[in-house]
Amino acid sequence: MTRAIMLQGTGSDVGKTVLVAGLCRAARNRGLKVRPFKPQNMSNNAAVADIPGDDNHGGGEIGRAQWLQAIACGVAPSVHMNPVLLKPQTDVGAQVIVQGKVFGEARARDYQALKGRLMDAVLDSWGKVGEGADLVIVEGAGSPAEINLRSRDIANMGFATRADVPVVLVGDIDRGGVIASVAGTHLILPEEDRRMIVGYLINKFRGDVSLFDDGLKAIEKFTGWRCFGVVPWLKSAARLPSEDSVVLERLASAETRALKVAVPMLGRIANFDDLDPLKAEPQVEVVFVPPGKKLPADAGLVVIPGSKSTIGDLLKFRENAWDRDLAAHRKRGGHVVGICGGFQMLGRMVRDPDGIEGSVTEAEGLGLLDIETVMEPEKTVRNVSARSVPFDLPLEGYEIHLGRTTGPDTRRPSAIINGVEDGAISADGKVIGTYMHGLFGADAFRGKFLESLGIKGGGINYRAEVERALDEVAAELEGHLDCDAIFGLAR
Repeated sequence: MTRAIMLQGTGSDVGKTVLVAGLCRAARNRGLKVRPFKPQNMSNNAAVADIPGDDNHGGGEIGRAQWLQAIACGVAPSVHMNPVLLKPQTDVGAQVIVQGKVFGEARARDYQALKGRLMDAVLDSWGKVGEGADLVIVEGAGSPAEINLRSRDIANMGFATRADVPVVLVGDIDRGGVIASVAGTHLILPEEDRRMIVGYLINKFRGDVSLFDDGLKAIEKFTGWRCFGVVPWLKSAARLPSEDSVVLERLASAETRALKVAVPMLGRIANFDDLDPLKAEPQVEVVFVPPGKKLPADAGLVVIPGSKSTIGDLLKFRENAWDRDLAAHRKRGGHVVGICGGFQMLGRMVRDPDGIEGSVTEAEGLGLLDIETVMEPEKTVRNVSARSVPFDLPLEGYEIHLGRTTGPDTRRPSAIINGVEDGAISADGKVIGTYMHGLFGADAFRGKFLESLGIKGGGINYRAEVERALDEVAAELEGHLDCDAIFGLAR
């Protein structure tokens, strides 16, 4: 069996994803063949990965985090790196993706009963992901301290005990209470689970680390666990794609720049890392607008991102009066880009006759494009190479969507994908819609698009920036963690 080590957190958003990516890159830099693995993920930020042995399928869905971690390893992403993906559609229900394919829909309570059946898929993928690897670095989900969910757990200790993978616990000092969270996890875990933990690390420390020496002694007194190190606040992590929408309010550019891009924070926002290449541009300020706030009047561009629940988010869009803000933006001559669900919202009507997204089966669109969308059961999931029609430049990205869009404005397509016209453009050229995620990642296209808005851009190789950020994170972890000990404890 391939050697493995697992990072679990004292809670959600403690930085496990970046730490796993950094450790993967550090292991790769040491010459190891390393792979990432996350048994269960919950995110509407998805990526398209290969389905090994399935040449007829367009691709399968995994969490965007495992896509990033695969890049850190220098390997192609596989559906086996994240065998169970939950994509929230409502406050109490989600679409369940198993080994890349839609398994069904489940309410939260029903999913707890379903998890036992999914462990077989998790263990099957676990066996496959390590083939040919020297090391697998596993990421947990949430916290092992959620002992009320332990009996059917497949994401944390339920997996670690079945696969016999040692665990490093991650505590986040930035949110406060880290001593209590680490010691409290030790206190409430059953002995079988506690034995799996080989030590802990502290993440997101700011300032003089020696000031926490007494804190480390206190944790050792309460737990007896060894500390693998204290990781500082990783500035380079801001240049990496984020997975969870909980971080959206922290993702805005830090200063006023030549072009302001406003992005409404939809309730079921999906694949918001589409905005990362724009955020990386020195002349572009990206502002994520939370519910209850107006779209800024000085924005030159509004981007409506993807959504896991197009009709539901369209209704909320109007509740927030963003439709009026968007109409005013257009009257001022502002530009609009809609991606995937955002593209669908820009039309005259969105219909869901089979109730795929929920009980509301149709909603009036924002009317900025003369198109109409009908939701259909078959889901398009594929990586694509394409070409921008207005700029005649290559694009690369992916599609993950339901629905078929038709109407007069589709006769002005925004892209050609595999020889087929995609998207739509308004008569004045200022409203663009597309089903393709990742279009802003194409450096030449991004530069020309920004030039069309009067902004000098295109000087950044975005993918190279991600690679540099991964190298910087790995170097920081090598400097602040006992990586030899962490890798040495893998079994």
